[in-house]
Amino acid sequence: MSADSYQAMLAAVQAFHDKHALRETGGEELNHRVALMAEELGEIASCVTKGKAKTALAEECADLFILLIGTAIAADFGLEQAFWQKMERLETRDSKMINGRIRVSEFSDM
Repeated sequence: MSADSYQAMLAAVQAFHDKHALRETGGEELNHRVALMAEELGEIASCVTKGKAKTALAEECADLFILLIGTAIAADFGLEQAFWQKMERLETRDSKMINGRIRVSEFSDM
């Protein structure tokens, strides 16, 4: 299995969950996971707003990505399938300039 494959990443995160018994000790509880993801998003924001090194930003993004994969494990859904289904939907959306920045959305309320 290639280290670049999603399956390898999924297996590594599953092994981490198993090693630390996250399912049995509350680590897979979804409210807890949302709080952890919010914390990581705050750390990403700090990297960007404080001009930290790209390596720091990459590490924080990796933390969030690992939490996302772990949340898919905890909630028992296929993140890879959800990703491709969402990309398919996104490809059908239009983009608009809003406040000087491009947005890609359904724009249902505009």
